[in-house]
Amino acid sequence: MSETALRPSPISPTVDFEAEGVQHGFLRLPYSRDDSAWGSVMIPVTVVRNGEGPTALLTGGNHGDEYEGPIALFDLARSLKAEDVRGTVIIVPAMNYPAFLAGTRTSPIDKGNLNRSFPGRPDGTVTQKIADYFQRELLPRADIVLDFHSGGKTLDFLPFCAAHILPDKDQEARAFELVKAFSAPYSMKMLEIDAVGMYDTAAEEMGKVFITTELGGGGTATAKRAGIAKRGVMNMLRHAGLVAGRAETGPTTWLDMPDGDCFSFAEEEGLIEPAFDLGDEVREGAVLVRIYPTGRTGAAPREIRAKMSGILCARHFPGLVKAGDCVAVIAIVVD
Repeated sequence: MSETALRPSPISPTVDFEAEGVQHGFLRLPYSRDDSAWGSVMIPVTVVRNGEGPTALLTGGNHGDEYEGPIALFDLARSLKAEDVRGTVIIVPAMNYPAFLAGTRTSPIDKGNLNRSFPGRPDGTVTQKIADYFQRELLPRADIVLDFHSGGKTLDFLPFCAAHILPDKDQEARAFELVKAFSAPYSMKMLEIDAVGMYDTAAEEMGKVFITTELGGGGTATAKRAGIAKRGVMNMLRHAGLVAGRAETGPTTWLDMPDGDCFSFAEEEGLIEPAFDLGDEVREGAVLVRIYPTGRTGAAPREIRAKMSGILCARHFPGLVKAGDCVAVIAIVVD
């Protein structure tokens, strides 16, 4: 083991993860800066514990401009009572707290993308220190992990809950059972195009049952999508036996992202015109988007065509696009 890995985390919790009852506190990370020489980043955390049972780690704000998860988890943190729980529920509504306060995907302190920073470093940047604490202190405590995501300011998604195809088929099956229990309008067998350094990967490599979401985007939330997040997390906790009561389940459409042909990217910047809306059926070869050059009039737009048939499950959100941006994601409907 490296010398760095042996160093203790600089983060100190103000809660006791072994204590019974409900605790609201912080993960305190020392952060010396111009306006506070002995300052700290204070990441809110709630622990609800009642006797023996499984442990659920519930997180949002991994990216700071995604709001459905934090809404659901701040609400859950204030409302969940110890007598309703059998086991332990750890709630961190805004993992990358500096990014959450700034309303940005990455941290304004070090530009760190927390979801590409695992396993982290106890002596690294602020973002790496947060990742290290989750890697070494919180993930090992958990049996199941739910990490809320949405598209942030640059993407918009159909509202889905998701898990990954895994080498361990028992672990995979347990994850998809939680996806089913979450009962979002759509349920996804998800493909990651860049899984290195992800929180997902860190949890799954520890053998944890991990699920995630994409519940919208555009850097905001809607009443409908916040409601999906609130119902979904309670459904999952009830299914896992952590909370008593009947799940509020409904129909879900199962989707699959089978390979890289799901994704389409811009090769130049410009004004984007979508040819389909979320949930629309798309045929292979159809024009997905047109990108108009904005430097002059009279030029033909660049057309980006679908590489497969399916339904549009994600789209670029801002009206202007840059070279390399993901402009559309297609998924196929499965039984």
